[in-house]
Amino acid sequence: MLLNGDCAESLKKEERAADVPRENGLDEAEPGEETTGQEVIVIQDTGFSVKILAPGIEPFSLQVSPQEMVQEIHQVLMDREDTCHRTCFSLHLDGNMLDHFSELRSVEGLQEGSVLRVVEEPYTVREARIHVRHVRDLLKSLDPSDAFNGVDCNSLSFLSVFTDGDLGDSGKRKKGLEMDPIDCTPPEYILPGSRERPLCPLQPQNRDWKPLQCLKVLTMSGWNPPPGNRKMHGDLMYLFVITAEDRQVSITASTRGFYLNQSTAYHFNPKPASPRFLSHSLVELLNQISPTFKKNFAVLQKKRVQRHPFERIATPFQVYSWTAPQAEHAMDCVRAEDAYTSRLGYEEHIPGQTRDWNEELQTTRELPRKNLPERLLRERAIFKVHSDFTAAATRGAMAVIDGNVMAINPSEETKMQMFIWNNIFFSLGFDVRDHYKDFGGDVAAYVAPTNDLNGVRTYNAVDVEGLYTLGTVVVDYRGYRVTAQSIIPGILERDQEQSVIYGSIDFGKTVMSHPRYLELLERTSRPLKILRHRVLNDRDEEVELCSSVECKGIIGNDGRHYILDLLRTFPPDLNFLPVPGEGLPEECTRAGFPRAHRHKLCCLRQELVDAFVEHRYLLFMKLAALQLMQQKASRIDNPISLENGDSPSSASKPEDPPGPEAGSEEEGGSASGLAKVKELAETIASDDGTDPRSREVIRNACKAVGSISSTAFDVRFNPDIFSPGVRFPESCQEEVRDQKQLLKDAAAFLLSCQIPGLVKDCIDHAVLPMDGATLAEVMRQRGINMRYLGKVLDMVLRSPARDQLDHIYKIGIGELITRSAKHIFKTYLQGVELSGLSAAISHFLNCFLSSYPNPVAHLPADELISKKRNRRRRNRPPGAADNTAWAVMTPQELWKNICQEAKNYFDFILECETVDQAVETYGLQKITLLREISLKTGIQILLKEYSFDSRHKPAFTEEDVLNIFPVVKHVNPKASDAFHFFQSGQAKVQQGFLKEGCELINEALNLFNNVYGAMHVEICACLRLLARLHYIMGDYAEALSNQQKAVLMSERVMGIEHPNTIQEYMHLALYCFASSQLSTALSLLYRARYLTLLVFGEDHPEMALLDNNIGLVLHGVMEYDLSLRFLENALAVSTKYHGPRSLKVALSHHLVARVYESKAEFRSALQHEKEGYTVYKTQLGEDHEKTKESSEYLKCLTQQAVALQRTMNEIYRNGSSANIPPLKFTAPSMASVLEQLNVINGILFIPLSQKDLENLKAEVARRHQLQEASSREKAEEPMATEPEPAGAPEDVASQPQAAKDPSSPSSQE
Repeated sequence: MLLNGDCAESLKKEERAADVPRENGLDEAEPGEETTGQEVIVIQDTGFSVKILAPGIEPFSLQVSPQEMVQEIHQVLMDREDTCHRTCFSLHLDGNMLDHFSELRSVEGLQEGSVLRVVEEPYTVREARIHVRHVRDLLKSLDPSDAFNGVDCNSLSFLSVFTDGDLGDSGKRKKGLEMDPIDCTPPEYILPGSRERPLCPLQPQNRDWKPLQCLKVLTMSGWNPPPGNRKMHGDLMYLFVITAEDRQVSITASTRGFYLNQSTAYHFNPKPASPRFLSHSLVELLNQISPTFKKNFAVLQKKRVQRHPFERIATPFQVYSWTAPQAEHAMDCVRAEDAYTSRLGYEEHIPGQTRDWNEELQTTRELPRKNLPERLLRERAIFKVHSDFTAAATRGAMAVIDGNVMAINPSEETKMQMFIWNNIFFSLGFDVRDHYKDFGGDVAAYVAPTNDLNGVRTYNAVDVEGLYTLGTVVVDYRGYRVTAQSIIPGILERDQEQSVIYGSIDFGKTVMSHPRYLELLERTSRPLKILRHRVLNDRDEEVELCSSVECKGIIGNDGRHYILDLLRTFPPDLNFLPVPGEGLPEECTRAGFPRAHRHKLCCLRQELVDAFVEHRYLLFMKLAALQLMQQKASRIDNPISLENGDSPSSASKPEDPPGPEAGSEEEGGSASGLAKVKELAETIASDDGTDPRSREVIRNACKAVGSISSTAFDVRFNPDIFSPGVRFPESCQEEVRDQKQLLKDAAAFLLSCQIPGLVKDCIDHAVLPMDGATLAEVMRQRGINMRYLGKVLDMVLRSPARDQLDHIYKIGIGELITRSAKHIFKTYLQGVELSGLSAAISHFLNCFLSSYPNPVAHLPADELISKKRNRRRRNRPPGAADNTAWAVMTPQELWKNICQEAKNYFDFILECETVDQAVETYGLQKITLLREISLKTGIQILLKEYSFDSRHKPAFTEEDVLNIFPVVKHVNPKASDAFHFFQSGQAKVQQGFLKEGCELINEALNLFNNVYGAMHVEICACLRLLARLHYIMGDYAEALSNQQKAVLMSERVMGIEHPNTIQEYMHLALYCFASSQLSTALSLLYRARYLTLLVFGEDHPEMALLDNNIGLVLHGVMEYDLSLRFLENALAVSTKYHGPRSLKVALSHHLVARVYESKAEFRSALQHEKEGYTVYKTQLGEDHEKTKESSEYLKCLTQQAVALQRTMNEIYRNGSSANIPPLKFTAPSMASVLEQLNVINGILFIPLSQKDLENLKAEVARRHQLQEASSREKAEEPMATEPEPAGAPEDVASQPQAAKDPSSPSSQE
C-alpha cells in the first residue's frame, strides 16, 4: 500500500530513521494494515439505548456508547428541549446513584433497555450558581453578542441565512418544484464590473437574533449573601427579577429549590410570598409567575434545538470578528459577576482553587501511548489542556496590560515589571536589564517570544519522553507583547544562576552541560537536524551541547527536566546577518544580501531546513548514481584505472550534475534521474557496504553535500555558528568551517530554489492565495520568512509571466503596506492611555485609509479632568503614559513612514505618498486594506458603510471603533494517528480506490473527533474530502450533509470571510445544485462572490471558476443575459491568468457559446466555439476527443444558423403568410448543466470498463510515485489552504482524461 509514494527501499529507511523513534509499538505501520485493524475495533464499541425517566415528562430513550461517561448523559439532558431547565440532578439505576465520572461500560447491570431515573438533588451555593448561569445561557442561546464580543469561544456563522436552514432532509420535499420561478438577480454590488464594495452584507441580519424577550432583568440581589440565621434556614442566595409584564419580584434560592420572598429593593423580608410555590427549577417558577416568559421561553428553546449543533458548539480557540453591528448593551447578572469575581484570580467556585497549569500540561504528556486508545486519550488530554491554558493566558495578558494585575516587582519601572496571575507567569516584550543588548535591544526582545514559541512547538512535536517544555502563549494587545508561561515548580524560590544546569544565561560566556540533558536532546537532534557540538566557556574549557547556548536546562522541584529559551532552535539566516569577513554565495550577493536586519535573531524556518536537507539528499543520490554509472562504464572499458578512485571524486563536485539546483525541474526531466536513484539505492543496499568502491562513492557524495557522517547521508546544523559571544575550540575549526559553508548554502537555497519555486507554483496556480494570511501560509510552508516578502515581489515583477501573477503582486503589496502600518501602529498605541483608545485608533485609521486630507484627532473631553491634579501613582499599567503625541499624526507623515518601513524592513520601494495613490498605482481596495489591518492588530469596527473617498469628512469617528482584541499565538497540538489515517485515505483516493479511501477518511474523522472534539480546522478538511467522495460516488444527500458541516465549521473556526470558507461555500453550492436546490445554490454562489470581492476584488483566478459556476447555474434557469455577464467575465479572467491558449480558456469559450446558442445568436456562438476549437486543435491535436467534440458542436451550430437564416429569408420573401417550421430553441437540461459544472470543478464521472479501471489505477499510481519521489516534500499539514495535495488530481474522477493522454495533464482540472 502506498502511504507516501513507494520510494526506493533506502529512501524509506532513511525516512524512518529521520522520524522520531515512535514509542508507540506501531512503528510507522501504515494505518489500514493489520496492526491498526484490531486497535480500531477497541474504539468502536457498539452503542446501545437506555430509557430515561425524568419528572414531569414522558419517558424517552437515548442512544449511548460504552466509553461515554455518565457526565455526558447529564450534558445531553441539559441540552434537550424538554429537560434543559434541570442542572442539579443525579442518575439512578435500580435505586443506585451513578458516579458522575465513571464510564458507562464500568456500570454494573447497565445494558440495552435499562431504565435510568433522573433524581433531583439538593442545591449548594455552587450548584445554585451553576443553575442560574445555565438559565441565563438558555435565555441568551440565540443572542450572538458573545460571538461579537469574542468571549467563551463563541464565533459567528451565517450559512443558515443563505440556506434558510433547508438543506438535507427538508430539501427533498422541494424536488417537484424544481422549475418554480426563482428570483436570480443578485444585488447590484455582486454583478461583474461593479465598483461598489459594501461592508454591511458581510454580516446579514439573522431573523433569529431579534431575541424574544422572556424577562427584562435577572440579576443577583443586593441582599446577598444571606445573613447567618437565613443560611441556617437553607437560603443560598437571592435573585432580583423584573418580568416582561413589569412585575418586580425577589427570589430565594434555597437548598430545596427556588421560591418568591417578600423583600423589595429597600426592605429585606425573606419570608415566602404568595403564590407559595417551591420549584426545583428556576424556569418552572418563572413559568408560574409570568405568562410571557412561559410562552417565549418555549418558542426560544424550540428554535435553539432546531439550530445546527455546529452553530452552537464552542470552538477550541477563540476567533474574533473584525466587524460587529451596533448592539444594545443589556443587563446580564452572570456577565457582571464574572467580570468582578472569578476573572480576577480568586476563582472561588472551581474545586481546588486555581489550576496548576504546569502540572496539568506535564502530566498529560506523561500519559501512556503504547496503543491507539492510549494515544487518543493522551492527545485528547494534551489538546484540551492547551486550549484551556491558551484561554486563561489570553485573559491574564489582557488583565496585565489593562492594569488589573499587581506586579511581583512593583517598585521597578513599568517596562521591567513581571506578573503572576492564575499560576501563569507574564512578562512584557521589552529588553529588561540589557539582556538583548548585542542582539538589537527592544526589537530583539519583541521577536524573541515568537521564536521561543516556535521552538516550543517543535520540541513538543518531536515529543521525547522525559524532556519538558513550558506552556507558552504570546499575546499582542494594545501595542504590547506579553509572553505567558507556565511556572516551573520551585523556580521562583531560587536564583536563575543556581537553577540552570545546562546551557548559558549570558549568551555563551558561562556555559554548563549535563549528561542527562545531552542524552535527552540527542534524541531530538535527528528530527530537528541539530548537530551535537562543543563550545568554549569563559574559563576556556570545552563544553558539549546539543542545542544553542541560550537553551537552558532546569530541573524543577518535581524532578522533571525542563528546557526553556528555545529562541535559537533553528540556525541563523545569514542573508539578514552580515558577518564581517564572511562572504555569501553569489546567488545571495546578486540579490543584495546580506542586509542588516533590526535584530540578530533571524532564524531559518523549520520548513526551510527540512526542504534544504531533502534537496541535499536528492543531490547526494544523484552524485552517487553518476559515479556508480561511471564506475560501471569504466569497469567495462578499462577495469584497472579505477583503483585510485580519481574519477569518482572528480565527479563529486556539486556543481556538475544538473541537480535540483536549477530550480525544481519538470516531472518528466527528473524521472530518468529518479530511475537511476532507485537503481543506485538497490545497488548500495545489495552491497552491504563491503565493496570498497561503492564505499568510496558514498564517502565522496557525503563530502560533496556536507554530510556530517562519511558512511551515510546525514546533514545537521550547528545553531551556535555566527552567534555573537560564542567561541569554538581549536580542534573543531574544520567542522565549524563546514558548518559555516552549510549555512551559506542554505541561505542561497532559499533564494535560488524556494522563492523561484513559490513563484512557479503561483504561475501554475498550484497555490492560490487570496489574502495576506493565505499568502503568508504559502510562503511559510516553503520555509520563506515574511521578511523576504520584498524579494518575492521583486521576483514576481521580474517574472516573464508577470501578468499571470497579478493577483500575487496585489496581495503582496497589500500585505507589505498593512504589515508596515502594523509596525507603526504598535508603537503608536503604546503611547495612548485607555481613555483615548477609540479616538486614537479612529485617528490612525483616518490617516491610513481616508481621503480626507487633514483629519483632526479628538482628545478625550476636558470637562472631566478634576480640579486637583493628584500626584500620579508610580505603579501605572504599561499603557498609561500621559501623552497625546499620537494626536499630531497626519496622513502624509503616516504614509511617509509606511514607505520608509517598507524600504527598511522589506527592502521594497513603494511608489505612493497617500492612500489614494497606493490604491491607484497598485489596484488595491481600501476595504481590503481595512480588513487586513484590523485582523493583524485586533481592531473591531462598526458594521456600516464607510465613505473612504470623501474629501469633506473623515471616514471614521471614534464611535466606529468598537473594541480591540488580543492577537494570540499558541501551540497547536496535533492528532497524529488521525492525521496518518487522513493521509492514507488521500493516497488511496488518488490511486482510485474510492471506497477504501472513504473508509479510511471516515476513520480519520472519528479519531479527529476523539482528540479535538467536534470543531477543528483539520476536521473541516476531512469533512470536505468526505463530501467530495460521496458526491463522486453519487450519494448527494451525504455529500450535502458533510459539506454543510464543513462550511459551518470553516465559518466558526477560520472566520466568516476566510478564503477557505469561500471555497467551502462553492463546494456546497455544487452539491445543492446536484440535489435540485437551485435557488440555494445561487445564493451560496453569490455569497462566495461577495466575500471574494471583499477579501481581494474581482481580478483573481478563483473568480473565473466562481463566475463559470454562477453563469452555468443561471444558464440552467434560463437567465441568459445575466448568465453571459458572469461567463464573459470568467472568460476574461481566465484568459488573463491562464493565457489565451489554455484549455481552461477553451472550455470558457465553449460555455459562452452554449448560452449564445440558447439565445439563438448563432454568429456569436460560432465565433466563441471557433476560438475554443483552435485551442484544442493546437494543444491536443486533431484526433483528440475534445477537438472532435468541438468540431461536432461547430457543425451543429452552423446547421442551426443556416436553418435560422432560411426561416428569416422565407419571412422576408413571403411576408406574414410564410410557412415557418417551428424553430427549436434548446433550454439546457439540468443534467447537461450539472455535467459542465462537474467539469469546471474538476469532477468527472466516466463510465469505464473493469480493464480500463485497472490500467487507470496503475497509471495513476505510477504518476503519483513520480510526483512523490520528485517532490517528496513533507506531507503538507491539513491546515494548508487546500488540504487536497496541490497539483495532484483531487479525485481520481478528474483523472481518466489525463491518464489516457499524458500530453494533457491539465485538461480536466
